[in-house]
Amino acid sequence: MVAQERGRDGVVDLRSDTVTLPTAAMLERMQRAPLGDDGREGDPTVRALEARGAALTGKEAALFVPSGTMGNLLAMLAHAERGAEVFADAGAHLLNSELGSVVTIAGLVPKPMPSRRGAMDEAALADAIRGSERPGLIAMETTHNGAGGAVLPLPHMMRIHALGQSNGIPVHLDGARLFNASVALGAPAARIAEHADSVMVCLSKGLSAPVGSLLCGTAEFVARARTLRKLVGGTMRQSGVVAAAGLVALETMIERLSKDHAAARRLAAALSWLDPALADPDQVQTNILRVDVSASGREAAAWAEGVKQRGILVQASGPSQLRLVTHRHIDGAAVDRTIAAFAALGR
Repeated sequence: MVAQERGRDGVVDLRSDTVTLPTAAMLERMQRAPLGDDGREGDPTVRALEARGAALTGKEAALFVPSGTMGNLLAMLAHAERGAEVFADAGAHLLNSELGSVVTIAGLVPKPMPSRRGAMDEAALADAIRGSERPGLIAMETTHNGAGGAVLPLPHMMRIHALGQSNGIPVHLDGARLFNASVALGAPAARIAEHADSVMVCLSKGLSAPVGSLLCGTAEFVARARTLRKLVGGTMRQSGVVAAAGLVALETMIERLSKDHAAARRLAAALSWLDPALADPDQVQTNILRVDVSASGREAAAWAEGVKQRGILVQASGPSQLRLVTHRHIDGAAVDRTIAAFAALGR
């Protein structure tokens, strides 16, 4: 197997950090990983990955799952009974970008909360809980995808968790990019995850593993989630092949996320210099940059097509927003090309 270290030749792909390719070290570890049947006695490499994930998040146990969406779904199924309410900010990925699994599969009633940059209004949440007949789960998200990679403040997370505890409501953390939050805050991932009863972390975004996420929590919670994983078709067999890459990701890829954050800040600063309405560098905390083209006279889809003609891929989010996500394939030259493409299109 040959590793591609720069993504697709000639293309700067800023659509998401999910486009990252496995490193050479990951591919090498995948070839020699000890394997077993994870649906029976267990796969030794998967067990090692789960132990590592639990240790990093400060939880008792962890479960390897194919995707972050499945991890969030299992958390909902394991924490709450059908018909109960799940409280999350109105822009949460769990409510908006997982094909309605919160309702169609978990059978929960969404209760979207007003928020600012992903942080729920605490007074509104407390009021909603008081008025709820069947509160089932509180969900937070950090970093927050819809809020441009915003990091939830730890004091806010602590208060939300305390609110849940005082009302007997479990708190789940969608931490798909938890390690980005950890790097941005300069705090261990466990320091963040302690403010939730369970946490899902993704291995295939900035950490560059080819597939997989971890759902972490108490041993009892993870045992329940493991049973539910079979229910939704997520039990794999010799999955150590891909778990091996996840182990390398956790061992080698976390600290380098700061480079992705720096690239996003550089992009934001340059776009702001081109037109202050496009981006606010002060709002860029991690590796996601939201570009506002509402004042440009051109819709987001037209901007996306225009820069695509110059070899730059970005994601249009609605008529006036673009999303740019930096990752390990976005080096200084890629940032320069992106800036030049936006400058040419903005003339």
